[in-house]
Amino acid sequence: MQVGLMGTGYAAKLRAEALQADPRATLVAIAGQDPERTQEFSQRYGAIACESWQALLAIAEIDLVIVSTVNQLHGAIVRAALETGKHVVVEYPLCLDAIEGETLLQLAKTQNKLLHVEHIELLGGVHQAFKAALPQVGAVFAARYVTLKPEHPAPERWSYHGEQFGFPLMGALSRLHRLVDVFGSVATVTCTAQYGITQADQQTTTPHLPAGYYHTCLCTAQLRFKSGVLAEVTYGKGAALWQATRLLTVQGAAGALVFDGDQGSFITPADSQPVPVGGRRGLFVKDTTMVLDHLRSGAPLYLTPEASLYTLQIAAAAHRSAEQDGTPIAIA
Repeated sequence: MQVGLMGTGYAAKLRAEALQADPRATLVAIAGQDPERTQEFSQRYGAIACESWQALLAIAEIDLVIVSTVNQLHGAIVRAALETGKHVVVEYPLCLDAIEGETLLQLAKTQNKLLHVEHIELLGGVHQAFKAALPQVGAVFAARYVTLKPEHPAPERWSYHGEQFGFPLMGALSRLHRLVDVFGSVATVTCTAQYGITQADQQTTTPHLPAGYYHTCLCTAQLRFKSGVLAEVTYGKGAALWQATRLLTVQGAAGALVFDGDQGSFITPADSQPVPVGGRRGLFVKDTTMVLDHLRSGAPLYLTPEASLYTLQIAAAAHRSAEQDGTPIAIA
């Protein structure tokens, strides 16, 4: 399998290492945003350094394209790759527009090509332990998932840029997808968002996604699932946050599950019992291996692109709600 890689960041590095370790794949070419970094990155893995993603897609012998670059570019690259007859793996999100996502899925079917949206959070130890232990809580009443990442100062990079990263719960789609994977269809979404911006040596805040860079974001969404479960998802990062948090809790009729970082507990009135949690290492290798297995032998993947698109539609509804001061948005 001849592979082209879009991106030179951390995820791209792990993809390149996974491809290099698998005899079924050859990393042929790499395209990135910065020519000097792309050249150095490509030399490290013995691949051609392309001046653009368009140049990479013009290499006829490439069978599979892996997209690990700025979120804003995902949709255009996926479309062009499918139109040139290549299989595609894209790190979430598939794109930053849910309607565009529908057309990309249809294009993949028309071209009879793989379109796989990576969601390695589903393969990780916390999620696997969460799903395995969930029956212990009985009837689920509510869930809460909070991830906060302080950064002082916040870096002026694409992940803090409104257009390049997208609405935070789209760019960080896994925060929603972890709960959608477990609790199923959503009835309504309510969301609020706040961004911190530095302008003319003063700090300002806005509830609307900036077109350019921001130094802090904080989004909180409430998902009312059709099963009756109410879940709250909070995602934030940046310079105005001060305590790192990664907390997942589920409250049920028979007890509660609490995952604080990589430590899990099942809590009842009688006691608190530890929940074993596996590690997070090697998830990109696992995802890459499963993709190659699928392409070579038809082995099943761990999710469908339709499942990722559904969560993207939930994120789009959360964005609309935030733009309308937290108005509930019904999901068809």
